Amino acid sequence: MTTPFLEVDNLAVSFPTEDGVVKAVAGSTFSVSKGRTLAIVGESGSGKSVTAQAIMGLLNRNFADVSGRIVLDGTDLLQLDDDQVREMRGSVMAMIFQDPLSSLHPFYRIGDQLSEAVRVHNKVSKTEARNRAIDALHRVGIPSPDKRVDDYPHQLSGGMRQRVMIAMALINSPSLLIADEPTTALDVTVQAQITELMSELQRETGTTLIIITHDLGVVADMADEVCVMYGGRVVEYAPVNEVYYRPQHPYTHGLLASVPRLATDRVDRLDPIPGNPPSLINLPSGCVFHPRCSRRDEVSGDRCRTEEPALVSVATDHLVRCHLAQPGATGGAR
Repeated sequence: MTTPFLEVDNLAVSFPTEDGVVKAVAGSTFSVSKGRTLAIVGESGSGKSVTAQAIMGLLNRNFADVSGRIVLDGTDLLQLDDDQVREMRGSVMAMIFQDPLSSLHPFYRIGDQLSEAVRVHNKVSKTEARNRAIDALHRVGIPSPDKRVDDYPHQLSGGMRQRVMIAMALINSPSLLIADEPTTALDVTVQAQITELMSELQRETGTTLIIITHDLGVVADMADEVCVMYGGRVVEYAPVNEVYYRPQHPYTHGLLASVPRLATDRVDRLDPIPGNPPSLINLPSGCVFHPRCSRRDEVSGDRCRTEEPALVSVATDHLVRCHLAQPGATGGAR
């Protein structure tokens, strides 16, 4: 891998509540190079979206305790004040949220919202901003953009609204784009259109892309590297082929085993991961995955229950957080 364009080092995010401290992210470490695509996968509550919000500077530090390093093109974002991060958000980095209907303001036409995104970061006239909005809608494949620019969000289909969100995110040509579950609420055919659109626009602009998803099909289609999260921690990070063909963490193997495949017999049952994700207020001791891990008894000395494993390198660009992981391993922790 080349020099990282975005480097997240030992990121931790916690929220104090009446019931206790929610440890949403604990010591996440990963990186992504310029023009590459990183997929962050994991079950709900694994810390994926909070990690993205921390990168974007969307966490209120009066209510969230954020520590570690988030270095974007040589700048540590956690060392900037709110105004500096706000200046970068939308121009240098942008985010596509999973629910475009709630992300778009229902009282304003989509053209006005796109134009506002332009004028916040550029000294241009209203006419120029509107022209850029129409061009952005054209780029994301919305028909008759000169007419659609005057529509309200409720007048568009779910797929069209998601295209508007992509247009808004890309309208100022950001260097980093984060897509948080961008296809969750869409039909399968529309999902394919949206993922292909994002890939095409990335090829055209050279934007670095982070896609947060639980859809392993999207990961296989789009990602260069994969970051697997569980219990607020990165448990595996590797190139996409390494994750799919040589998974090293039992949780990663469990995710892959729970996905139906066309090559298997219809009578074969899926192999789901037993149990439920842990509470982020009351995390298990030792390895956070050990209560659900079928291989915990293979580790001597009850270490899985008492000692949290470190994130170690098992091969080139392949990091794993597991006591079973060994440098140079090829078969994976299964």
